[in-house]
Amino acid sequence: MVKAVPLFLAPMAGVTDLAYRLLAKECGADITVTEFTAASGLSRLASHSWMKVESDPREKPFIPQIFGGNIDEMVATVEMLQERADIIDINFGCPAPKVCRNDAGAALLREPDRVVDIVRQCIAAADVPITVKMRLGTGGGPNTALEICQRLEAEGVARICVHGRTLRQRYSGEADWTQIREIVESVDIPVIANGDVIDAASAEACLQATKAGGLMIGRGAIGRPTIFYEIKRDLGWTKQAPPWGEDNTAVARLWCWNRYLELSSELYEDDMCKNLKRHAVSFTKGLPGASKMRVSLHGISDQKELGSRVAEYLENLVESS
Repeated sequence: MVKAVPLFLAPMAGVTDLAYRLLAKECGADITVTEFTAASGLSRLASHSWMKVESDPREKPFIPQIFGGNIDEMVATVEMLQERADIIDINFGCPAPKVCRNDAGAALLREPDRVVDIVRQCIAAADVPITVKMRLGTGGGPNTALEICQRLEAEGVARICVHGRTLRQRYSGEADWTQIREIVESVDIPVIANGDVIDAASAEACLQATKAGGLMIGRGAIGRPTIFYEIKRDLGWTKQAPPWGEDNTAVARLWCWNRYLELSSELYEDDMCKNLKRHAVSFTKGLPGASKMRVSLHGISDQKELGSRVAEYLENLVESS
């Protein structure tokens, strides 16, 4: 049996809004990170960008994640965020074309010197720890993650998370846990493994393969924040009962959905959660009759009605189970 390590909810655009991050923490996530946010928007004080880095006293530590290729914008953003942040994370892992076209995210891994320079200047400007999330490389040449991680440790980065894929792979193929282990063995700072952890069995396999100091879970946690509790339960890391009371998938989904609605109502004006419909799809994915139910959601613009419709569907599922 592997020893307990921190479980991270990965930053995911359109998914890890504040309500979802708080829900994930209630479901067993140890550490959460905001949606990745452009330094260009934050440094210009764009309201839609600053909405992504809102937090709540229940979210500790608070870790906003930023990305960008312009050093001045990155440094200015770090200076503005550090008054509210416990840690600031820098993204060199996003494979989205619109991000990489702007010379940011994983595209920067082709230029190790530039990555190191960005991080060096952000650390110099920060009064809080700086961490980094990256991929193995761009896939267009030798992977650069090992070299970059060693250099970033020397600069004073507090922690590194490595997704075991390249930019070119995006989310296809298998994550290369072997290369993550090489990085773990080459540095003394904590290395968090990311990629292909979807349950307790894969969590245990990843930890055995990488010897990482923690696991970051992304796609496996979309619509399923219970994954954090399930991993801890199945690996013997917790003996606490789940907040939903019993080990029943339908009951857990209903509890999580209702709790997400409660948190959204607390946190957002007029209950306007921009990701509600996307979460409705994710929370019901793979359940009996969900496809037909989701069709009925297309014409619903009122968020309370949409939330109630999904809750009713899940309630009926609990009754039938």
